[in-house]
Amino acid sequence: MIKVPSPAKLNLFLHITGRRENGYHELQTIFQLIDLYDWMSFEPCVSETIQIEGLADVQLEQNLVYRAAQLLRPHAKKPCGLKIHIEKNIPMGAGLGGGSSNAATTLIVLNQLWQCDLNEQQLADYGVQLGADVPIFVFGRNAWAEGIGEHLSFIDLAQKKFIILKPDCFISTQLLFSQKTLTRDSKITKFCAYQLKPSSFGNNFEPLARSLYPEVEEAMQYLDQFGLAKLTGTGACVFTEVTDEMNIELILKNAPCKSYLVSSLTESPLRHFKVAR
Repeated sequence: MIKVPSPAKLNLFLHITGRRENGYHELQTIFQLIDLYDWMSFEPCVSETIQIEGLADVQLEQNLVYRAAQLLRPHAKKPCGLKIHIEKNIPMGAGLGGGSSNAATTLIVLNQLWQCDLNEQQLADYGVQLGADVPIFVFGRNAWAEGIGEHLSFIDLAQKKFIILKPDCFISTQLLFSQKTLTRDSKITKFCAYQLKPSSFGNNFEPLARSLYPEVEEAMQYLDQFGLAKLTGTGACVFTEVTDEMNIELILKNAPCKSYLVSSLTESPLRHFKVAR
């Protein structure tokens, strides 16, 4: 059996810079990998079927892990059935990329286990079919992202810790995108501008998330007492960077919802993953 970590991410900012004719939105963001992990186990079995445990609320055909496996199956030189177990620690529908990370982890592991012999870019291209966030987890490096999130420029980011709050609500990404007041014309910018003044880079979804979801507003107000609170992705999670002045234990203890203390990663622990042959 193979057991591997599947990391989460934060969007350090998220700007929508335009809209394509097909309805997809152009964006700019920074993906920061963090040490909050789901754990995924892959156990080969005699049966040709793929069984997935740990995501009972998700129908098999909608399951990104299952869909990732189906994309790779035509390339498999040594296919086998699988029992895949997911130990979920990354909250779902939270803007932390848990589902995308699980899909990418599946692509990485099965590429080797089934001897598909696809390279990293080929896996990332398949990942885009599953979701715009999947390629960042395939490459396993922090990145400046553009397009719909698939055009990546890998960057070095300083080591940091973050406090994350998960408000007790599930945000509809579709609802946020449908709002007429959503800012869709942020000025295109550069990574060097972010480096000069990161505090001026926000998330275009944040005002909507705060107004439509009182739980997000409460979490933002709470974290704003101690630092600059930001929304990750389309939410619901909000986060702030840890500073020396903070009483971390007290902040976590008194948080109005589930809280996490995480550290940034320079790369995914899957970056150098190899299946023992």
